[in-house]
Amino acid sequence: MSRIEARKLRHIDACLLPESQYQKVKTGLEAVPWPYRALPEGNLDDIKLDTVFLGRRLQAPVLIGAMTGGAEKARFINRNLATAAKTLGLGMMLGSQRVMLEHPDTWESFNVREVAPDVLLIGNLGAAQFMLGYGADHARRAVDGVMADALAIHLNPLQEAMQRGGDTRWQGVAYRLKQVARALDFPVIVKEVGHGLDVQTLQALSDGPFAAYDVAGAGGTSWARVEQLVEHGRVRTPDLCELGVPTAQALRQARETLPQAQLIASGGIRTGLDAARALSLGAEVVAVARPLLEPALESSEAVEAWLRDFIHELRVALFVGGHKDLKALRKPG
Repeated sequence: MSRIEARKLRHIDACLLPESQYQKVKTGLEAVPWPYRALPEGNLDDIKLDTVFLGRRLQAPVLIGAMTGGAEKARFINRNLATAAKTLGLGMMLGSQRVMLEHPDTWESFNVREVAPDVLLIGNLGAAQFMLGYGADHARRAVDGVMADALAIHLNPLQEAMQRGGDTRWQGVAYRLKQVARALDFPVIVKEVGHGLDVQTLQALSDGPFAAYDVAGAGGTSWARVEQLVEHGRVRTPDLCELGVPTAQALRQARETLPQAQLIASGGIRTGLDAARALSLGAEVVAVARPLLEPALESSEAVEAWLRDFIHELRVALFVGGHKDLKALRKPG
């Protein structure tokens, strides 16, 4: 087993531990008021959840969030996730493809088009790499190599700071990302990894040609915790690992700062009611990752079952809230 494959497997194992989750900080979604209508004046089965995101129609406003790649177990996970996405008409985001570009023998772990030829598929590279020699050509290789429809560029300074030898030179990243995005002819998404997009970051990127922003707020998986669990077997600096912008706050701030932007809500989305609340705050879609990891280690059917329950709960939330569809949910007042 290569060093890279071993590290990817340690990431998977660490994410399964309860210690990988925020211990004090909550998403804030639990505090978002949700209406209850004793006379909803509608039928549950008539609730419409289909939506268009990045020009593609989804059967529900749900993306399978970025998880893994670079190991044989990751190939199994990604194919199970992609198969479920295809069955349910959802989108999927891949884990970081840096390992694929630098070690082409890991490509197969990211290749899901054989099982999901038509799903909305989003590639993934780290922002820090674009300060270390990556350019538009690397972005094209990441997208073309897996036949993706778009590319997410992830921001993860806290995670990098927790890694031995992590990439911590971030001066000028905003300018570089806008420069790269302008050279590409496919949608580019900016995302955090679970510590939240803040107002200053959104403002710094606001004049870039970005198709969407994934707020990836605090309250779910802390990748700072994951890195310390991988490196040390325990969380050595728990206070630092609790830093971040909670998901609900990140969504509100993003909608206010960039009122016309397409927003993805992720970071601690665990239930359909979480999703409904996030959508009511202005998200176009939600992304779910950690709850799908254990089912993905089992089978595509297990992933599909979890997602069906999640989507059913989202539909029930809209039903009892008196919303007939996503447009009604997002309508002010």
